[in-house]
Amino acid sequence: MFMTIKVIAILGLLVIFILGTILPINIGVLGLVAAFIVGFFMYDLSLHEMIQVFPVQLFLIIVGITYLFTIIQSSGAIDLLAEAGLKWVKGQVGFIPWLMFVLSFALACVGTFGIAVVTLLAPIALRLAYKTNISQLMMSMMIIMGIQAGSFSPLNLFGAIVNGVMKTGGYEYSPALLLLNCFIYFSIVSFITFSLFGGLRLFKRDSMALVYEAGALEAASIESRIENQRAGFNFYKGICLISIPILGILSFGFGMNLGVAAIIVGLVITLIAPHQQAGVLRRMPWRITLLVTGIVTYVGVMEKAGVMDDVAVMIENIGNPALAALALSYVSGVISSFASTTGFLASIIPMAESVLLNPHLSTNNVIAVISVSSSIVDLSPLSSVGAILLANVQGIKERVFFKQLLMTTGILIALGPGLAWLLFIVVGMPW
Repeated sequence: MFMTIKVIAILGLLVIFILGTILPINIGVLGLVAAFIVGFFMYDLSLHEMIQVFPVQLFLIIVGITYLFTIIQSSGAIDLLAEAGLKWVKGQVGFIPWLMFVLSFALACVGTFGIAVVTLLAPIALRLAYKTNISQLMMSMMIIMGIQAGSFSPLNLFGAIVNGVMKTGGYEYSPALLLLNCFIYFSIVSFITFSLFGGLRLFKRDSMALVYEAGALEAASIESRIENQRAGFNFYKGICLISIPILGILSFGFGMNLGVAAIIVGLVITLIAPHQQAGVLRRMPWRITLLVTGIVTYVGVMEKAGVMDDVAVMIENIGNPALAALALSYVSGVISSFASTTGFLASIIPMAESVLLNPHLSTNNVIAVISVSSSIVDLSPLSSVGAILLANVQGIKERVFFKQLLMTTGILIALGPGLAWLLFIVVGMPW
C-alpha cells in the first residue's frame, strides 16, 4: 500500500509538468498545491513539516541575485562588459561561447560555486549572444558545461563532497584524475553542443559582420534604443560593476549567504542612487521564483517520504556490475534533475558501494560516471542555476526559453549518463 502511494507521488510529478507545459499555469503553483495535497492526505505530514520542506535558502538566493542583477542590468553596466567581451575576442564570434566555457571552468576550479559563476557570467554571455545572434540556449549550455567541468576540483564544493565521502568510505581514488575525467567529458559535450547549434559556422563571420548584426539588433529593439541614450561609463555604472566582486567577497570571503549578500549589496546601490531604481522590483522575475520554489517544495515532500531513497536502493539488487553502473548513472541523472545535486552526491556514493568495490571496474571511472551524471542536468530551469539563466535571457519569452531548457535537460538525462557510461565503463578511458 505504501509503495503504491509512492508511485502515485512520482506520477503526480509527471502530471505537474504535463499540465504546466500544455496550460498557461505556473508550474510552481501546481507544485505547491500538489505538495500540500500529497503531504497532508497521503503522508500525514503536519503543517510544520510542510513548511520545513519549503526551500528558504533557494528562495533567498533567487530573490537576492535577481534583485541585484536587475539593478545592474538596468544601469547599462552589463552592456559595457558585453562590449569589452567583444573586443577581447577581436570580433571573432566563434570564440565567444568557448570564452564563456573557459571562464566558467576556471572560476569553478578555484572554488567558486556554480550559482555564483552563472550569476557573474549569464548576464554578460546572454547579452553577447543576443547582440551577435548566437543561440542563447547554446551559450547557456557552454556556461553550465564549463562550470561542471571545474566543479569537481578539490577546491570546489562538489569535489570536496566526493573527496570527503570517498575518504570516509575508505575508497581509493584520485581527485586529480576525477577533475581530468570531468573536464574531458564536459569538453566533449560542449563540442557536440557547439557543433549542433552551428558554432563552427560562427568562425566564418568577420568582425564587420559582427558589428553590423549587433547594430541591427539594437536598432530593432526599443529597450536597446533606451539603453543607447545611457551609453558610456559613469559613476553609477562603476558602482554597479564594483558590486559584482564585492558580492563574491561577501559570499565566499566571509561565508555570507549568497542571496542575503546580494540583497545587502543591492540595497547599498539603491541608497547611493535611489532615483535610478524605478521599476526594479517590477522587472524582477517573480514568476520564475514561484516556479522553482513550488516544484522544489513538492520534491521535498517526496524526499521526506523516502521516495528518492527507494529508487537508489534498487541499484544494489542488480547483479551485473556494468549494468549496475549504467543504472547508477541514470538514477544519478534523473534524481539530480529534481533534487539537490550537492545532497544527492553525498547520499548516492555510499549506496553504490557494491559497484565501487567491484574488482572488474575502476573506482576512478565509476565515481566519474556518478559525478558527471549527477551534475550534467544542472541546466534544468527548475534549479537555481536554470532560474538565473531564465532571468537573463534576451529577446525570448521566459516561457519559451523555459521549455527549451526543460527539453534540453530531458535530452541530457536521456543521453548524458549513457555517454558517461560508454566512455568510462565500456571503453574504460585510461585515466
